[in-house]
Parts: sequence; structure tokens; C-alpha cells
Amino acid sequence: MLDWMLLLFVVPLLLLNMTLKSAGSQPAFKSSLLAQAKAAVKSVSAADVKAAIDKKEKAIYLDVRTPEAYESGHLPGAINLPNRILKSKISGLIPDKNTKIYVYCLEIRLSPLATKTLNDLGYKNAVLMDATLEDWIKAGYPMER
Repeated sequence: MLDWMLLLFVVPLLLLNMTLKSAGSQPAFKSSLLAQAKAAVKSVSAADVKAAIDKKEKAIYLDVRTPEAYESGHLPGAINLPNRILKSKISGLIPDKNTKIYVYCLEIRLSPLATKTLNDLGYKNAVLMDATLEDWIKAGYPMER
């Protein structure tokens, strides 16, 4: 009896696992999470962020890439808080949850998730810069090193 019960539960799980791996569902799952995060947050263009920098808007420009990537070049005045440690460090870095925060990364992969995390943590004015750094540079906007 135990053998049949085991077969009823284990075999379907093994088959599902093999099907998911062969279908390449892991990247699809990640892109689905990314799409959901992007849809759930407010986003602005690179031009909007550039305008905020130019008019010296009271805001935080948050680069969620690794420190090494940040050092290679970032938006003027940006601070670095890698996405992997965002949850544990954000309240110490930005205690006021009403602060305007523009979130960006290299290819718009980490930043939607980071922006959603900030919104989920109660940061009401965290918005996604919906542009890549390549878009930023191509537009002729400044970078700091």
C-alpha cells in the first residue's frame, strides 16, 4: 500500500520536474516575474529622470547593480544599493518612506523587482526608470565614475 501511495505522489512530481526543465520554464518564470513587477510599479522615462536631475529635484537615484558595475559608471549623484541586499539595508539608508526614489539598473532586469520591493516595503514614491543605461548614454546624458 505504501508503495502505491509513493508512486501516486512521487512519479507525477518527477514528471512535472522533467517537463519543466525540458521546456525551459525557468527563464519564462523569471521573465513572468519581471513582467508582473514592471506592470505593478510606476515608471518614468530616462528623459524624466534627466529632467529631475537637471532641476535638482529632491530625490534619490538608486542604482541596484553590483558595486563593481556601479563603479564602472552611474547616473550623477546616484547611490548604490545592490538588489540582493536592498530589503535588509534600505530602511537604514532611506528611512523616510515618502522620499522620491528613481530606481535603475543596466538592462531593466533588477530595477523593476527592486522598485516593486520598495513599494511593498511602503516606499510610496519609488519609481522605475524604464530605460537601459545604454539608452541613457545614447541620449547623451551624463554619467559619473
